[in-house]
Amino acid sequence: MSPDISIVVPLYNEDESLPELLAWIDRVCSTNNYSYEALLIDDGSTDDSWAVLERLSIEYAGVRGIRFQRNYGKSAALNEGFKAARGRVVITMDADLQDSPDEIPELYRMVSHDGYDLVSGWKKVRYDNALTKNLPSKLYNWVNRRLTGLPLHDMNCGLKAYKSKVVKSLEVYGEMHRFIPVLAKAAGFRKIGEKVVVHRPRKYGVSKFGWERFLNGFLDLLSVQFTSRFGKKPMHFFGLWGTLLFLLGFGMILYMVVMKLGNFDTYGLTNRPVFYIALTTMILGTQSFLAGFVADLVSRSGADRNHYLIEERIGSSEERADVSRTEVSHP
Repeated sequence: MSPDISIVVPLYNEDESLPELLAWIDRVCSTNNYSYEALLIDDGSTDDSWAVLERLSIEYAGVRGIRFQRNYGKSAALNEGFKAARGRVVITMDADLQDSPDEIPELYRMVSHDGYDLVSGWKKVRYDNALTKNLPSKLYNWVNRRLTGLPLHDMNCGLKAYKSKVVKSLEVYGEMHRFIPVLAKAAGFRKIGEKVVVHRPRKYGVSKFGWERFLNGFLDLLSVQFTSRFGKKPMHFFGLWGTLLFLLGFGMILYMVVMKLGNFDTYGLTNRPVFYIALTTMILGTQSFLAGFVADLVSRSGADRNHYLIEERIGSSEERADVSRTEVSHP
């Protein structure tokens, strides 16, 4: 029987916080009569995190663990956790105790009763450094809202809740954990909400992220936007811009030829800088068009070229087969 909730917790060197975190999760779920499993993914920790998990799995029946051979990153940990999750509602949180398990009941209610596909936490009041974290985070989320159309204020918040079918439909890789709501929207899940959550000061350890995550985040955002719109039809992007560039360059050369033949221009074609600009534009257009053509061939040969998410059906395949056999037997 599937538990009510799967709590997926990626972790890296968090041996100090794990006993308190799991005791807190167990207390909240027991108080609210939730059946639960806690999936903790050890992302190649170099401290005693795995030994602590082994001990806690004996103390708490719902604790399950996955240990990576080395550090792969948060996206990989979440992806493995999503694949292993069995609960009807999946909740993710960080292991550093900055996410409060007391938020679990309301997040569960919003997904199971209000019908949200995904609920993202919003740490409206933060206890991070204002200059190195808060300000870049606000700018980062503002750009996200403008580019994606999702009205979320804290897209990178680790505290989120999902319907099971959402996490089973997504593949999270690289650094794409920052954009799970964008990936969910691209997959067709429309009811995405937000809840203000408590952000607690860090009690143990140090932050595992640096300044580079903001630059990487913007690059990943562009990648997500491109692949979600043109992943199955790259020719629509490269072919369009290639055609426009080629026509622009061709038009410039055609104009210069007409001016030369009409004796309106006393300079030779190859003596004008515009000629080389036009020629370069035509070459770039041709290369872009060919890149789109090759990308389209690669896309069509991909294993997931005909992979589509089906929300529901009317009539099973067996029923349709029975109907077909009946029609053949009784014309």
